[in-house]
Amino acid sequence: MSDAAPRHVVLVGMMGVGKSTVGRAVAAELRRPLFDSDEMIEADVGRTVREIWKTDGEQAFRELETATLRRALDDEEPSVIAAAGGVVLSEQNRDALQSPDAHVVWLLAEVDTLLERVRNGGHRPLLDDDPEATLRRMYDERAELYREVADAVVSVDNRSINEVTRAVLRCCA
Repeated sequence: MSDAAPRHVVLVGMMGVGKSTVGRAVAAELRRPLFDSDEMIEADVGRTVREIWKTDGEQAFRELETATLRRALDDEEPSVIAAAGGVVLSEQNRDALQSPDAHVVWLLAEVDTLLERVRNGGHRPLLDDDPEATLRRMYDERAELYREVADAVVSVDNRSINEVTRAVLRCCA
């Protein structure tokens, strides 16, 4: 994908898959800005994701998630977007991700890989009670939705950040 391409590269996938980390690397390679959904929401609201969930609830967070995705996709400058893990739960968001201006890459990981990565992840309120059961349930609920919006799928299991970044860049070329 050339620097002049009008498309946004959008990374979707489960929490802990590496959207933010890979997004930074892909953005640097493409010389594009990175829009990280969670970071944008926290900056806009002045509170952490955990605080938003605790104070305002999931529905309020999902509304912020939708507004943030729309803002990133509407930006004129081609960018890399690290979308929040639950962004695919909304039909409105899935429709937005089908835009010709969005090239969506599903970063896919086995649940065991995700469990290892989110250990001690205090900013993930959905994982407070039973991380393994929650991640397995979420994966079962979301896998088909990620597949629906994905233009490409890149597995992150047993791969370095550099390997995943190269794979994302290849599928966006």
